[in-house]
Amino acid sequence: MLTITVQYTCKYQIAFAPNYKFTTCGLCYNAKSGRLIKQVLKSNCIGYIINSKFYSLTFLRTKLETIKKSECPF
Repeated sequence: MLTITVQYTCKYQIAFAPNYKFTTCGLCYNAKSGRLIKQVLKSNCIGYIINSKFYSLTFLRTKLETIKKSECPF
């Protein structure tokens, strides 16, 4: 049996959905479920589906906040 473990450093979270974290390499993770959130292309707009609603990257960039040391669940 082979086990591979990967650790990411989360630096940002979304202000209106704090369980969604962005890593330093640009990946989006749901901290509750531990799943990677895939980027979606919807009518020539790139973004993510967060809480069953599509948000574009330009909107999400304005809503990012830095994670404080004590709030980081990883």
